[in-house]
Amino acid sequence: MDPVSVSTIVSAPREAVFDYLVDIANHAEFTDHYLVDWHLTRIDSVGRGAGARFRVKAPLNRFSWADTTFAEVEPPHRIVEVGRTGKNNRIRTVGVYELDPLSGGNTRVTFTLQTDPATLSDRLMESLGARSWTRRQNRRALRRLRAILEERAGSGAPPVKRGARVTVAGG
Repeated sequence: MDPVSVSTIVSAPREAVFDYLVDIANHAEFTDHYLVDWHLTRIDSVGRGAGARFRVKAPLNRFSWADTTFAEVEPPHRIVEVGRTGKNNRIRTVGVYELDPLSGGNTRVTFTLQTDPATLSDRLMESLGARSWTRRQNRRALRRLRAILEERAGSGAPPVKRGARVTVAGG
């Protein structure tokens, strides 16, 4: 699938946004409307090598498990996550969070997701609306991310968790 990009502007400093995103355990908080059953792949959920496994609630998705791992972490502006999904984990995924500082202490967050289907059947399934569905889900996720970070920045209070804290698989 061609890359799908979505972006939003968050009223928070780039460093605060980066600190939140570099902890993969936080991602369940703003993506749990379509990524569920999160489990960490290691105890340390922050930085390069941190990863998670989860299910994707997509229509017509028979092979819903996916995983992702932070492959590159460039503070405070870029996080690259690589993963796999689909039947036998044969579809490679690459997600990139880019954080650009704006005036007034705001940050533009851009998320780009690209998949590499391995077979003709995988490409066919993606052509049946996966691109638009993925864009909608990621757009909603970034809106939720913005709400969480702006709530945190505005009140000065510790972050409010939206769901149960993600734990290591089996733990």
